[in-house]
Amino acid sequence: MSRIRLLLVDDHEVVRAGLRMLFMAEDDMEIVGEVGSGEEAIEAVRDLAPDVVIMDVVMPGLSGIEATRRIKAANPDSCVLALTMHEDEQYFFEMLHAGASGYVPKRAAPDDLVSAIRAVSRGHVFLYPPLAKLLVKDFLQRSQEIQSPAGNELTPRERQVLTYIAEGHTNREIAKTLTISVKTVDRHRENIMRKLDLHSRVALVKYAIKKGLISIG
Repeated sequence: MSRIRLLLVDDHEVVRAGLRMLFMAEDDMEIVGEVGSGEEAIEAVRDLAPDVVIMDVVMPGLSGIEATRRIKAANPDSCVLALTMHEDEQYFFEMLHAGASGYVPKRAAPDDLVSAIRAVSRGHVFLYPPLAKLLVKDFLQRSQEIQSPAGNELTPRERQVLTYIAEGHTNREIAKTLTISVKTVDRHRENIMRKLDLHSRVALVKYAIKKGLISIG
């Protein structure tokens, strides 16, 4: 079984030590590097090509937001997971804008962080539930504005499914909530992606942000 290669980025050694102990206990994870600044993170990603970068948001010098932006531009295959003490909307949405695939507060349970790493390593978005509600709230306020590049609006059901996708639910969970089959959810998802010309959950969330469906700050 291949392991998920992790890079730890935090300017506090005690935080990195705690993360090190947590991840060393997971059979499917290995730490390939640790750094204490955004500048070092960019170099480490280039040299080590980690699968997931655990990124602090606020650090001296280059912020985690700008470091994430540069990392994703140069190394799009490396996923970035924000791990931060900051839970306000501005940092949350700016990290998503920069290309992060997930956002977890440092107060989260260890199991949540481990689950988040596994999720983003598979190409999914992981948003800590209380923070995901921020995204869904803004999405619902603006959902009537969603249109495809060709101008064909999503149906009410497609908008509903997209809301749950943005919130981070799996197809099976969406099917159970809406009392429809998983195949029906799959079909709605395919229609949404076809209409919007998008190809992943990450792209759907970014689309909602880019089109102003989600406000920042």
